[in-house]
Formats: sequence, C-alpha cells, structure tokens
Amino acid sequence: MIEIVPIDTPTLGDRSYFVTDGEVAFVVDPQRDIDRVLALAEERHAVILDVFETHIHNDYVTGGRALAQATGAAYHVNAADPVTFEHDAVSDGDIVDVGAWMRVRVLATPGHTFTHLAYVLEAQGRVPAVFTGGSLLYGSTGRPDLLGPAHTHDLVTAQYGSAHRLIRELPDDAEVFPTHGFGSFCSATQSGAEASTIGQEKRTNPALTLDEKDYVETLLAGLDAWPAYYAHMGPANSAGLEAPDLSEPRRADAAELRRRIEAGEWVVDLRTRTAFAAGHMAGTLNFGLDGGFATYLGWLVPWGTPLTLLGQTPEDVAAAQRELVRIGIDRPAASATGGPERWAGGEPLASFPRASFGELAAVRHHRPVVVLDVRRSHEWDDSHIDGALHIPLQDLSQRMDEVPGGEVWVHCQAGYRAAIAASFLAAAGRRVVAVDDEYDAGVRAGLPVVASAA
Repeated sequence: MIEIVPIDTPTLGDRSYFVTDGEVAFVVDPQRDIDRVLALAEERHAVILDVFETHIHNDYVTGGRALAQATGAAYHVNAADPVTFEHDAVSDGDIVDVGAWMRVRVLATPGHTFTHLAYVLEAQGRVPAVFTGGSLLYGSTGRPDLLGPAHTHDLVTAQYGSAHRLIRELPDDAEVFPTHGFGSFCSATQSGAEASTIGQEKRTNPALTLDEKDYVETLLAGLDAWPAYYAHMGPANSAGLEAPDLSEPRRADAAELRRRIEAGEWVVDLRTRTAFAAGHMAGTLNFGLDGGFATYLGWLVPWGTPLTLLGQTPEDVAAAQRELVRIGIDRPAASATGGPERWAGGEPLASFPRASFGELAAVRHHRPVVVLDVRRSHEWDDSHIDGALHIPLQDLSQRMDEVPGGEVWVHCQAGYRAAIAASFLAAAGRRVVAVDDEYDAGVRAGLPVVASAA
C-alpha cells in the first residue's frame, strides 16, 4: 500500500510530497524547513532513501540537500543543473529503485526551466502517480518567463511539448502531483483544484486542449510580475543551503526598536491589519501573518535589509521565521513580543482608520480624496475605479512621491495588500485610510468603474 502525503506550504502556494510503502520513503521537492518531513518519517516508521528535485526552484529555497544530509538519502538532481554540492545526477529515462516495491522513472519536461524533470512512480506493474513539479499543473502549467525574456519563447514552446509528452506516455488514471499551482507565482494561472489525473488534465488543461499557437498566446497574455526575491532563489538552490537556524532571535527593547526604525531598518509588525490600524508603534510596517506574509515581505524588502519582527507571542515570531527561511532570509536582527504599548516604550501610538468601499463611495460625494489602487497590473487592466491612481504594491516604496498630497484611500482586491501599503504611507507621515473590503463591493456601492473591453 503506497501512501502519498502532500506537505502544503500555502503561504507560498507550493506542495512537497512524502511517498512511502510503509517501510521506506522518498521525498519530492522538500521545503527548507525539513523538520516537517522528518516528523512524517518518524510517525510512519519509514526510512527516507531518496530525495528528488524537479528543478532549480525560483520561488523558494529547497530543503533537498539538508534533508539528504540529515537522513543519508540519495539526492537526485538533473545532471545538466550546474549545482556545486554533492548529488546523484539523473537524466531522462533513468530508473531509481526505492526499496523493494517502488521505482521512480525520470522524465525530461523542460518548459518551466530548461532542465525541468518529472518523476513517474511505478509500483506493482502500474503507474499510480507522476510528480510534475512546475510542468503540468492543475488546469495550467508552470510559467515560462522566470529565466528572462530572452528564453521565454523557447520555454513556452517546450512547456507545451512537455505537457503532451506526459499525456502520451502516461495512463489516464495516473494521479498528477504538481509542486506549484496553489497560489505560487510560478504558476501561469491559478486553479482551485486539489487533485487531478492525466485523463482529467487531458480534457481540461489549456496546454492539452488548445493548439500550440493559441496556448502560447493565451499563456503569455496572462503573465504578470513575480516577486523580486525570486532573483535570489536560483543561486541559493544551485549552492545548496544548509538546514536553517530557527532558534529564537535576540530580544530588543523599546529604545533599540526606535533606533532601528530611525536607522532606516525594517521593523515588521506581524499582527492582523485590524490590530495594526487600531494602534501601532510609529514607523513600523505591517505584514500580517494571516496573509501572504513571506511572499510580500520578500517582494518588497531591499535584499539584505536587517529585519526586526514584532509578534504578540513568541510563537508568532517563530512562525514568521519559518516563513522567511523558506525564501532565504535566515536570521532576524532582533524581535520583540507583547504589544505596541510595550514596543513603543511609552511613546504615543500611531493609528489610521479602516473603511469599506461603500464609505469610499459616500466620502467622494463630499470631498476630494486620493484613491490609490495597489493591485497588480493585470487586475487593474481588468477593472479599476475611475479616477484612481495605480501604483502596484511592489513599486510603492520607490514611487511614494507620485502619490498626491492630501487624504489617501488605499485599496487592493481584499484588504491585505492595502494594509501593507497603508503602513508604508503612515510611516512616511501621510494621512491614510485603508479600505478593508472586497473589490467587488466597490461596484455594488456604485463607484464608477473602468472595465476591460475583453
């Protein structure tokens, strides 16, 4: 009886896989915090013999090398990948026996990267599963543009060919287990599916239902920006980072926190946007743990900037650390727990109001306000409030001088990104209102909207 256990990392939109026959196991695309994998092996009394990497990841730091070192497992990486650590080089067509009952066949599936591999599980004369990494996803494929525009056309064409190779060589009932596609920016489009098979993808995936020209045009037209920290993931994964240090950061008092803010460092409040708006230490930035914390912090922070984490509890700080090591930010400069009164050391707390789109519609009848939309470009192109200023969140800190003076009402699609933007504006001394509401509510409230002709 083979068990396939997905290991979800929802904040990054990825899945790793732990596969066991009850005695031995292999792992596909492990995240950096390998204690989750080791706990599964211990619970199931299984020995991890092999670790498989589908590609040099762009969106997170792999735990593959660290897991192999911790368990003595063989670490399988494409022979064509220029890695600098010891590994077992594999190529298209290779077979790896995992214990007595499982074997893994290597399948070249370029497209997300040039050297991308899929791993086909074979057991007892059948093919129960294929681990597709960033090639064939649920209802989509991995995006082909992360290696730069010079390679995008070749990669998107290769991605189409790889998807067709998978359905040509694998049975319809083989289950598909992708690494990306659950919110990751490595996915060309997003799907809400939680499971699929080769046969199901054959019927519904655009890479398999459209001709090549239409697939290429449709996929490329839907691509948008990806997080800036991606630029650091390839080099980190090619070097093979060690297991992370998740020990508690040094504690900072109020005076140190103020010094760090005044020095231009990032002091990050991990509380919810509701709590932050109600009262926070002036100059702090809000990246709540209840949203895409690591994605947006990694996207916005100038790489190498010292980070100090403020959490209500030590567990909040530990959760943030775990998220950050997954994208290669290893050690916070300091931390503090408790609440904003303690962090501010007696100084007055800062705050700003939150509002709905209905309230924005009402206030525009009475006085002029700046409406700032911090969504991504494709969201703006689809539909936006007439008269709004568009600055994507990832560009805001560099374009703050483009925001006109006066009262700024900042919004996104659902409130999380608007709260981040509001914290930046408030830290810069601007008068800000965070719209904490679903964008569709703006239409229902009667706000004038400019919609795409499509």
